[in-house]
Amino acid sequence: MTAVLETPVCTDDALAAALAVTPLAEVVGAEETVPTVSGAQVRYANFDYAASAPALAFVAAAVTKALGQYASVHRGAGHLSQVTTARYERARETVRRFVGGRADDTVVFTRNTTDAINLAAHALPADGEVVVLDIEHHANLLPWQRTGRARTVVARPTLDATLDALEAELASAPAALLAVTAASNVTGEVLPIRRLTALAHRHGARILIDGAQLVAHRPVSLASSGVDYLVFSGHKVYAPFGAGVLIGRPDWLDAAEPYLAGGGATAHVELTETTWHTGAARHEAGSPNVLGAVAIAAAAEAITGLGFELIGYHEHDLLSRLDAGLAALPGITPLRIFEAPDDVPNGAVADRVGIAGFAVAGRAAREVAEYLSDHHGIGVRDGKFCAHPLLSRLGHGDGAVRVSFGLGTGSDDVDRLLAALAQLTGA
Repeated sequence: MTAVLETPVCTDDALAAALAVTPLAEVVGAEETVPTVSGAQVRYANFDYAASAPALAFVAAAVTKALGQYASVHRGAGHLSQVTTARYERARETVRRFVGGRADDTVVFTRNTTDAINLAAHALPADGEVVVLDIEHHANLLPWQRTGRARTVVARPTLDATLDALEAELASAPAALLAVTAASNVTGEVLPIRRLTALAHRHGARILIDGAQLVAHRPVSLASSGVDYLVFSGHKVYAPFGAGVLIGRPDWLDAAEPYLAGGGATAHVELTETTWHTGAARHEAGSPNVLGAVAIAAAAEAITGLGFELIGYHEHDLLSRLDAGLAALPGITPLRIFEAPDDVPNGAVADRVGIAGFAVAGRAAREVAEYLSDHHGIGVRDGKFCAHPLLSRLGHGDGAVRVSFGLGTGSDDVDRLLAALAQLTGA
């Protein structure tokens, strides 16, 4: 069953005001102003959260506090080195709790999702193949493609048919891993993690979930879902300080050669041979990004404190408002990977995070994005969103427009965007 919530329809200004949605959390730069071609300075309306979400004020405060006590991490005898090391390792455990990790899961801090998936590809057993969908962000496509052992399944018109196609592919020949996105960075559509996990395990494969577009929006539990590996980026979860996460089962990671050769990954070094650590240290050579890890942990605490139920309602109300407004404008075509299921009533929002991809008839995507920025101080994304195969298959090989939002977004931002698009389309 698809998760469905009814879409509120704003019929007049009074009702629209009654349905107003305020931001859920304070983000850094919320009152930043930008110039427009008219010469005016206007508050920046950020609709590019899916690329890099702004830092939560709570996260920035946590990083500032850590900076005051910053020192070398691991192996340092000084008091501040011990404080910094403890803070870094606490961050690891906070991340584990945030995504419902198992007690023995390895939590590796990386640079971002792309780095995390490259590490996972590095740890893929030498004789193992991986199955991916064609809807993936390049981060979850190119590392597998480079192994020479990737098999790609083209998504079908419906989600159920796509799952059937994955089942058939995994049944046709053994695979070590199914690597799939949890939520599309192009359309926001959410894939069913539990069903995908059961499907992979049924055919003897493990599963890696690209959670870059999910973990800030929906709760995840590796322990209860059975997901083997999860990756995500700090800059997608309001912690843009240059860190990411790979969390999952330890055996493949312990068996793989260290991702980087260097200090910290070593248990013992001689001139002719080296003994490497197991666990996270094996793949974290060099001085780690302590502040990035602290930022991710702070974001996880802030998101958990708000609660995913409240976040879900906030996001749904904004997405409903946005979808209804876009549908009322001429020449705007939404991007969708899957057809709406029969159980989704007309005007309802299917299972999506706060992302809407669309095209404007007669307008290049860059033209639309530049108009919104130059004339209205609104930031959106344009292009192919590092998902070239998907955009080509959807008939938008030249690019499209993407709107994305999050905790710092309010209904006034959505209304402002819709009013700007109405001017552009002559509505």
